[in-house]
Amino acid sequence: MLAKLSQLPNDVRQYMLVTFNYWNFTLTDGALRMLVVLHFHQLGYSPLEIASLFLFYEFFGVVTNLIGGWLGARVGLNKTMNIGLFMQVVALLMLAVPSANLTVIWVMFAQALSGIAKDLNKMSAKSAIKTLVPNDQQGALYKWIALLTGSKNALKGVGFFLGGALLALIGFQGAVIAMAGVLAVVFICSLLWLDKDLGKAKSKVKFSQIFSKSRSINILSAARMFLFGARDVWFVIALPLYLGQVFGWDYILVGGFLALWVIGYGLVQSIAPRITGKTEGIVPDGRVAFGWAMILAVVTGVIAIALQFNWYPQLIIIIGLMIFGAIFAINSSLHSYLIVSYAKDDGVSLDVGFYYMANAMGRLIGTLLSGMIYQLYGLAMCLWIAFIFIMTTTIISLWLPRHSTTTASI
Repeated sequence: MLAKLSQLPNDVRQYMLVTFNYWNFTLTDGALRMLVVLHFHQLGYSPLEIASLFLFYEFFGVVTNLIGGWLGARVGLNKTMNIGLFMQVVALLMLAVPSANLTVIWVMFAQALSGIAKDLNKMSAKSAIKTLVPNDQQGALYKWIALLTGSKNALKGVGFFLGGALLALIGFQGAVIAMAGVLAVVFICSLLWLDKDLGKAKSKVKFSQIFSKSRSINILSAARMFLFGARDVWFVIALPLYLGQVFGWDYILVGGFLALWVIGYGLVQSIAPRITGKTEGIVPDGRVAFGWAMILAVVTGVIAIALQFNWYPQLIIIIGLMIFGAIFAINSSLHSYLIVSYAKDDGVSLDVGFYYMANAMGRLIGTLLSGMIYQLYGLAMCLWIAFIFIMTTTIISLWLPRHSTTTASI
C-alpha cells in the first residue's frame, strides 16, 4: 500500500494527506458537538446555557481565521494544520475529567481550544488545495474543493451519529478519551509526511495584511456570514432539542437523524459542480451564487410558514430539512470554490482566513440566537430569522463578480 502511494505524484499524495487529516478531525468535531449538546441537556442545562458553552468555540473561531491566515502564510500550512490537530487532542482530554469537574467555565475553555483547532485545520486544508492546482485549471479546482468540502461534511454527519452512539454506549468521558487517542495517531502521521513548506508565502507577509483589500472577497465574506448564521440559528441548538422535547426522540435517534442530514448535505456538496453546470463547461460566478441563494430563501420561508401554522410539523421538519440541506450544500460549495478562486496565489491563506473569519462570525451569531430564540419563542421563530439572514445573503450576492460562460478545465 505504501509503495503504491509513493508512486503517485507529490501533489496527489499531499491532497490525500490533507484530506485524511481533515476527515479525521471532522469526525471528532461533529461527535464532540453532539456529545456536548446532548450530555449537558441530560444534565439539565437550558437551551441558552448550552449555547453559551459554544460561545468561546465560535468566538475564537473568528479570531483564529483572521490571525491563522496570516500565520499560515508566514510559517506554512503544514504547521497550522498540525497545531490544530494537537490542540484538538488537548481539548478532548480536558473534557475527560470527572463530571463533577465539568464546570461551565472549564467546558467553555476546552471548547475555545477546540474552536481554534477546528478553524486552523479547515483554513489550512482549504488553502492547501489552492497551492496544489494550477491557475489555468479552475474547473479542476472547483471539483477538488467540492470533493474536499462535501466529504468533510458527510463525515461530520457520521460524527453526529458517532457522538450520540458513544454517549449512549460508553458515556461522555469514554467517548472523548477514545477520540483523543485516534486523533493523536493522525497528528503523528501528519508530522511525518506533510510537506514542510506547504502554502508558505514567498514574500514576507505583514500582520496588517490580515484584512482583505479585495472587494470581491469582502462581498463574498459578508454573504457567507449571513448564510451560515441562517443555518446555525435553527440547526445547532434549537433543532436537536426540538426533536427530543417535541417529538420525544432519544439521543441515538436524534444523532442518527442529524447525521443522515449532514451526510446527505456533504454528498450533495461533492456533486455540486455537476448540478451547477460544470459538465457543460460552466464555471460558477456571482450570478450563479445569487440564483441558488434565492432558491434557498424561498425554501426556508415555506418551512417557516408551515411550522408557524403547525401544518404537519414532523413531516415538514423531516422533508423540509432534507430540501434545505441539499440547496444549502450547493450554496456552500459555490462559496467554497469562489473564495479559493478569488484568493491570490502568494499567501493564499490570508484571503481564505479572512473569509472563514466571516464564516465563523456567522456561526457565532447563529449559535447564540439558536439557544436564545428557541428558549424564548420556539423553532418557528428561529426559521424566520434564518429566512431574513438568507435574504440578506441573496441581496449581497448581487454585487459578486460575474463573467461570461467559460470552459472548465477538468
